[in-house]
Amino acid sequence: MFPSTDIVSHVFMRIRNRLASRLHGPELRRIRLYDLRHYFATMLYHKTKDILHVMNQLGHRGLENTLIYTHLVNFRSDDYTSAVAKDINEAQKLVESGFEYVTTFDSLMLFRKRK
Repeated sequence: MFPSTDIVSHVFMRIRNRLASRLHGPELRRIRLYDLRHYFATMLYHKTKDILHVMNQLGHRGLENTLIYTHLVNFRSDDYTSAVAKDINEAQKLVESGFEYVTTFDSLMLFRKRK
């Protein structure tokens, strides 16, 4: 039902090499199919911050293999949207819409959400 990994790899290399020739970019020939898997895992971890979800998506049996992807994500460059809640009802609405609580300052609750 599913093609073998050899067939998938061969088709990927053919398409990649054809694209490298058309774009006159020999550096594209260095991209491996495994690199796309690695990119997917890194971006998924960056988006969800849930290493167990990434482990499940990749089909890893142990967390050690999945932890390889965590050191590639630079969290300091994340962009956030911030919001302020004055009471518990506003805070509840923010949490329900995906914001996370950060701190309270002068009786105002500060929240943030990744863009």
